[in-house]
Amino acid sequence: MKLYRAFATVGGLTMVSRILGFARDILIAATLGSGAVADAFFVAFRFPNLFRRLFGEGAFNSAFVPLFAGHLEGEGREAARKFAEEALAGLVFVLVLLTAIAQIAMPILMLGLAPGFAATPEKFDLAVLLTRITMPYLLCMSVVALLSGVLNSVGKFVESSAVSIVLNLTMMAATVIAILMGLSNEPLAGVVQAWGVFAAGVLQLGLLLWGVHRNGLTLKLRWPRMTPGVRRLIALGIPGIIAGGVTQLNIVIGTIIASMQNGAVSHLYYADRVYELPLAIVGIAIGVVLLPDIARHLRAGNQAAVMDSQNRSFEFAMLLTLPAAVALAVAPTAIVQGLFQRGAFTAADTPPTAYALAIFALGLPSFVMIKVFSPAFFARQDTATPMRYAVLSLTANTLGSIALFFLFRTLGLMPHLGIAVATSLGGWLNAGLLYRTLINRGDFVPDARLMRALRLMVLSSLIMGVAVWGTATVLQEWFAAPGVVLRASGLALLVTAGLAVYGAAALISGAVEVRQLRALLRPKSVP
Repeated sequence: MKLYRAFATVGGLTMVSRILGFARDILIAATLGSGAVADAFFVAFRFPNLFRRLFGEGAFNSAFVPLFAGHLEGEGREAARKFAEEALAGLVFVLVLLTAIAQIAMPILMLGLAPGFAATPEKFDLAVLLTRITMPYLLCMSVVALLSGVLNSVGKFVESSAVSIVLNLTMMAATVIAILMGLSNEPLAGVVQAWGVFAAGVLQLGLLLWGVHRNGLTLKLRWPRMTPGVRRLIALGIPGIIAGGVTQLNIVIGTIIASMQNGAVSHLYYADRVYELPLAIVGIAIGVVLLPDIARHLRAGNQAAVMDSQNRSFEFAMLLTLPAAVALAVAPTAIVQGLFQRGAFTAADTPPTAYALAIFALGLPSFVMIKVFSPAFFARQDTATPMRYAVLSLTANTLGSIALFFLFRTLGLMPHLGIAVATSLGGWLNAGLLYRTLINRGDFVPDARLMRALRLMVLSSLIMGVAVWGTATVLQEWFAAPGVVLRASGLALLVTAGLAVYGAAALISGAVEVRQLRALLRPKSVP
């Protein structure tokens, strides 16, 4: 159960972060809503946040962790530290240069990030300003990712899993400052939020620097050199980042296309934030923990342990993902009303956000599967295969988003829903290709326990879905009420009912066994 405990550590801290993230987005929705300022800020945040997701949530580690762990196991701690310092030097040099170029060329970049904003000069100029303020966040989070990889390789997950908590608390503080200044849905409110992102990056970097120092792994900043280790990191890293970050790249593509519809960027952002709660808790925990675990077993030649880790990871992922996907799909309106409908986020914003959420929910299992299957390739230092599949998925998503956006608009439907459909289909395409390849290579064989558990999880999730739909229907007037208290209470009851019914169904059906829960909750012995 050591693997499950590591999942629980990372997933638990990620859950705290995401709960704070919801509180953050509730405050942002109340102050910015879904107007021009909100659209500009979300685009400004999306670009550096993309790199946070790419680097900080496992994609960068797909290349760095196996190489660092190889040096650590084969040559010792000092050799591993030297390699990490070489990687850090090259990373900082490239990102300082990239940040400087981006600051200068931001108006040109904005034409690519949000081409639809060009029709509204004030919105375009504000997006340029806000993105320039948030851009240094990219540098901070990329260094944070490397330091996280160092800690994760030696079995330390707390600091790397807590960085998002710092981000959310800092952005919440920025929002409160904006509220105290009397700002609401105006450019200065967006500026305050952007400086909050900047401050968060500095604080997150400080946390990780303290973490590596506390664990005796402090790195010195060297002059960059193209050593054999750095060359190998580049060869593995570029495909790994593309493969591991395909879901986030799909979202960025959706943002670019959505900029052609007023308010669509914000509606997709809020929907994305909701379905990313289970994706973050499960997907990130698996992506961070499973890669070093498989790499360790492969170096030891323990194929049975590799297969068991993959099966238990898939089992753990689906245990939490399937019910989340069903709940978000059957009660999206109630969830959006309970979370966001207040202040500048009006009742008119709820349907376009809720419909996008329901569609994203259908793709949620595939997004998590990508996190489960990718480490099996990365641990074998095969980043090329996932990259090829990521490019195929990305291409299908891009073409699908463009085609469905205009098709939906022609049919009189909400155009941004076409983007959500394409994103979900792209996720299933990518997950299916990864799964088929692992099966064909013999690198993953679903065992009897997994297959039995999956059937019972599906059954338990469907039973829960009926209960959630019924609860949302009964409490419909609560969610439509003008007061915040009734909507929040309704959401709390909805979540409680769903958890209770799914937990009972999973235990009664045998999808989860009591002895598994006891083993997971048993205190870890101190070596």
